[in-house]
Amino acid sequence: MPQFNPADFLALAPVLILSFGGMALLMLEVFQETEKRGYQAWFTVAVSLLAAVLAVPMLTGPAHPIFAVAGRGAFAVSDPFGGMVALIVCAGLAISALIGAGFLQPRNAERGEYYALAMFGAAGMILMAQSTDLLMIFVALEIMSVATYAMAAWMRRGTRPAEAAFKYFILGAFSSALFLYGTALVFGASGGKTALVEIARAGEMTALMGAGLALVAAGFLFKVAAAPFHMWTPDVYEGSPTPVTAFMAVGVKAAAFATLLRILTVGFGAPSQAGELGVGWGEVIGVLAILTMLFGNLLAVPQRSVKRLLAYSAIAHAGYMLVALAAAQDPAARAAATSGILYYLAAYTFAGAGAFAVVAALERREGEGPMSWDLDRFAGAARNHPGLALAMAIFMLSLAGIPPTAGFVGKLLVFRAAIDAGLYSLAIVGVLTSLIGVYYYLRVVVYMYMREPEPSVGTIPSAGANMGIALAAAAIGTLLLGVLPSLVGDTMKTAAIALGGG
Repeated sequence: MPQFNPADFLALAPVLILSFGGMALLMLEVFQETEKRGYQAWFTVAVSLLAAVLAVPMLTGPAHPIFAVAGRGAFAVSDPFGGMVALIVCAGLAISALIGAGFLQPRNAERGEYYALAMFGAAGMILMAQSTDLLMIFVALEIMSVATYAMAAWMRRGTRPAEAAFKYFILGAFSSALFLYGTALVFGASGGKTALVEIARAGEMTALMGAGLALVAAGFLFKVAAAPFHMWTPDVYEGSPTPVTAFMAVGVKAAAFATLLRILTVGFGAPSQAGELGVGWGEVIGVLAILTMLFGNLLAVPQRSVKRLLAYSAIAHAGYMLVALAAAQDPAARAAATSGILYYLAAYTFAGAGAFAVVAALERREGEGPMSWDLDRFAGAARNHPGLALAMAIFMLSLAGIPPTAGFVGKLLVFRAAIDAGLYSLAIVGVLTSLIGVYYYLRVVVYMYMREPEPSVGTIPSAGANMGIALAAAAIGTLLLGVLPSLVGDTMKTAAIALGGG
């Protein structure tokens, strides 16, 4: 049985604060007597900031095992790596909560349950990144997944949201089943072990262990939208409410990549892990990275729906991070790869959430369908909404990887990690596919600054205060990480070493 220690609960402080915050909002909703719920988004922001503050000590403190069991290791750990992921998730939660307020209030769909689900989902994300046992990872994965399933179905109006939620639920359940079955195979192949450190000591990788690892990884490759597990992404991103799409795009991706990185490097990161299979997981991840970058970028080119374009963009960015993940198999390049992934996740959190915030702000009214996100909606935005256009331009430049934005530094770090590991082909494909991305990202900027507004679009209301603050925070974060990468660079290197990348 796990040994409970008061220090364990302090190590789980961000998770507990988010959970208590979600329960508090549920209780407040029961006693809600008016329709004024503007405080709920700011309550969520305050809770996420408090959770982030409580995660800061994890960045500099030593690794602390959580719920340790004598003779088998701990179920989770409080370390700089988990602390950095917690900060990224909390930033995504705060921005998406403000986006949700500006989006849901005009549609009379703002309820405490929405923000409670977001906090529960964020708690699951942070717990998943801290977990060091496959069973605990599964529990945290389900906490995150159930919350995001419900959020995807929040706007139950029309067939498109219902289709998106149902598709996300079915494929999400399928990915969880793959992970659980893979865990069972790893359990059998390792002699009854589920702790990552014990799996690493189980010896050479056998065919059964390799099959288990493949299924475990496949479960997370669904979550990060890596090819060929990406087919659900465009439909789910397009059909879900835009604030939910923003939260899924940044939060789920951050948690899934962090957990997959911990599983592969801690549980299966020994140099001789190829074993009798003759091939390591780095080679497989490398092939998937190439497919993901090609599919994401090429399929984004013909899109006129900006929301769908950003969905394919999310697939492409998963491919860039897979490049660094493939490099992480090389112990010499593991530190650079791990810090590169963390930096990329932070950069994508600000730019990705900000881009979806602009899409949400330009949705004039409910019921317009795909025309709400057509490029024509963005035509002339610089004239009528200069603030929105400037913010969107910053986000598009960052996603394209153009300096001085955070996206440029992120791509530089992941491609450098690939070069350090000798994966020159991956770096070359990454650079070439990034050039494809420049085209469709800058096309949005061209429509905003160089096209006349379409008369059929009509008047688009200005973004509210909540949406404006979310956009400002995302834009400032995107520029700060690009101009001053050293603000978090050293901390991310420390987190990489803590994970075993040193």
